[in-house]
Amino acid sequence: MIRREAEYFFAALRFFTRLPVPAWVGHSAEQLNRATRYFPLIGIIIGALGVGVTLAVAQLWPSTLAVLAGMVATLLATGAFHEDGLTDSIDGLGGGWSREDALRIMKDSRIGSYGAIGIVMALLTKFVALDHLLSLPPLAFAAALIAGHSVSRFAAATLICTLDYARDDSSAKSKPLATRMSRGELAFAALTGLSPAALLPWPQAAVALLLAALAAWLAARKFKQRIGGYTGDCLGATQQLTEIAFYLGLLCACT
Repeated sequence: MIRREAEYFFAALRFFTRLPVPAWVGHSAEQLNRATRYFPLIGIIIGALGVGVTLAVAQLWPSTLAVLAGMVATLLATGAFHEDGLTDSIDGLGGGWSREDALRIMKDSRIGSYGAIGIVMALLTKFVALDHLLSLPPLAFAAALIAGHSVSRFAAATLICTLDYARDDSSAKSKPLATRMSRGELAFAALTGLSPAALLPWPQAAVALLLAALAAWLAARKFKQRIGGYTGDCLGATQQLTEIAFYLGLLCACT
């Protein structure tokens, strides 16, 4: 059982990041079906990486360069996986009039004007938010950044439980994830996703979680209205939007 769970964890690590995994971990749709529960745990790992790089660089250079270095580290670690989903989702929903058009545009590897503008604005917003949060004590900043990554990935995972998969084609790379999580799996994802927020002062954490939940609900509502469900790109978009919303909630509560 321990080996099986380890396979599910490493399958999630391989799918959602560029980090190395042991050679003995195989490839199967079953692994990806069961790996979704570890999505928030992957967020903790990526968030911790961002914290380490940001705080290390902050010892030598200004906060703006430290935040930029931390963001670059997380982008490299994930291969900009979720940012790509946000870009494609904005392109599809912005440029597609019908459900079919939106899905076709989202699958196109080219970036349109909607996506380019959207990802630039999203990254700038995240950069400015993190630059302000870096003024917090180091442990508080660490908790904020790690919680932002874990909470947002839990929010993305909830789409799998609440929406239908929108595509019919079996070639979609996220098709294996289109399986409802059991209550136990969802509870584990919630525990790992929300636990880092408990390290923050509860009034601030409450506002941040509320804003993240609102962003996730609005995203899910839009996806259901426009394409009848979610795709892999929608999961990435939800992760990015809720991460930013979480940071903005913390800043709102800190002022």
